[in-house]
Formats: sequence, C-alpha cells, structure tokens
Amino acid sequence: MPTAPDRIRELEQTIDAVVGSYDGQLEINNLESAALPNKRAVVQALNHLKPLVYMGFYSSRSLNKDNLRYGVSEHMYPAYEALVEQIARAVSYEATFRGGPQHAPGWSGDVVLRLLGRLPELRRVLNADVVAAYEGDPAATSIEEIVFSYPAVEAITTHRIAHALQREGVPIIPRIMAYHAHERTGVDIHPGATIGPGFFMDHGTGVVIGETAHIGKNVKIYQGVTLGALSTRRAHSVLPLPKKRHPTIEDDVTIYSGATILGGDTVIGKGSIIGGNVWITKSVEPGSKIFGRGKDGD
Repeated sequence: MPTAPDRIRELEQTIDAVVGSYDGQLEINNLESAALPNKRAVVQALNHLKPLVYMGFYSSRSLNKDNLRYGVSEHMYPAYEALVEQIARAVSYEATFRGGPQHAPGWSGDVVLRLLGRLPELRRVLNADVVAAYEGDPAATSIEEIVFSYPAVEAITTHRIAHALQREGVPIIPRIMAYHAHERTGVDIHPGATIGPGFFMDHGTGVVIGETAHIGKNVKIYQGVTLGALSTRRAHSVLPLPKKRHPTIEDDVTIYSGATILGGDTVIGKGSIIGGNVWITKSVEPGSKIFGRGKDGD
C-alpha cells in the first residue's frame, strides 16, 4: 500500500509531467495569462452595465428623479474603470502576441466612453425588445415579469452591449460577454450578428445565431432555431472564407422551433413564416409560409 511519501513523490512526478507538456507545440500553451483580459472582471463590468439599462429593476433602494443620477453613477464609474482596463489588456495582448493592430494610448477609454454614450439608444432598442416579448407571449403578465425572468431578455441585452464593442473592433471581450450569456440562458448569439429592434426569442433555449447573420425589425423566433453557416474549413480551403456566411432574416418574420436556416446567400423575405424543424439553404420570397421539408439548394 502506498505510503504518504510515495503519494507525494507521485504527485511531484505528475506536476513535472504537466509542466513538461508546455514544452511542446500545443496551441493551448499560452503562458502569458497575466496579459489576457480577466473573465470575472469582464462579467463584473457587464453586471454594472445591465442596471444602467434597467435601473428600476436592479436597484436595492427606491429610485426617483432626485437620486437617480447618484444611482446611475454608482454603476457608471465601476463599469467604465473595469472595461477600460480589460479592453486595454485585450488589445495589448492581440498586438503583442497575435499580430493585431496597435492602438494609441487611451483608445480603450475612448471606446468605453462611446459605448456608455450609446446607452440611451440601447435603452430605446431594448425597450422595443421587451415590448415585443410582452405583446408576443400570451403567458406574460407584465413588463416586469419579462425583465426579471425571461432568459431571452438577458441574452439580447448582453448581445446588444457586446455587439457595440464588436463594432468598435474590441477583441476577445465581446466573446467573453456572449459566452457568459450563453452559460446563463442557453442562447448562443455571436456578438457580430446584427439584430434589429423588436426582437423576441420565445423561450430561447438552444437558439444559435452566427456571426454574420442579419436580422431585421420585429422578428420572432422560437427555441432551438439555428441561423448558421454552410460547412467551411479554415485551414484547408483554397479560397478565403466568405464575408457573409450566415442568413439574412428580413422584417416581421416568425421562425418556429427547431428550424435550421443556413448560408450567407439565404434570405428569408419580409413577413414570412417558417415552420418548425424545417431545413432551409435557399432564399424564400417575402410573405412565404414554409412548412415540412423546407427548401434546400437543389
């Protein structure tokens, strides 16, 4: 039977083996973790930004016109400080270790100020999303219930913040935010996806929306919908990957649960209804109703 010293020696040998594995050519050998952004700090910043959109829902005290500015400041300053530091770390890492673009000192601060300056407009867009959820779900009893308890609202709120940073060219941070929302809600939206106002995901679980998807106004989708790309291979492709890999969904479209819509050239025309579990890789005309097998490229 192994003695305590035997176990210690085995543990030390295991440590040596793990350390030795970092001498190879594995892609996950990154040892510059101090230069990377910190996921926990990014999430903390996000958790200060969300109350700025829904102050009355997150506050632990009664709010009114007299103390609202103080309440906003309590979240604005920590969000600013955390995001400036984490974005600076992200761009420094990208420039130093991945050949990314160099940015002037203070660039991260300018980006965060622009993001915070967009918050009034983000509030208007998210208000349209919440109203769409209330009007589109007969089970909803109030706006308050939707903001407090609908995972789709959590997902789209995080997406709209992450998308704003993605458009600024911020690396890594938007994906961290998107992954955090995915963990919490089961909704996977790439921060590059463009989504118009009045967007509602009923239930939302299992929804996947790819990087170059473009979604118009007043679109409603149900659980398990995929807006994805046709199969591509980065390493072995002779041609570069297409810039538009994911579908376009025009205004006023409804997509029922389990539908899969693929391809950058695929356009779902305005006002169309896409039935559950269909497979679509070819555009459909405005006002179409697609049920059953759907449309493919044949």
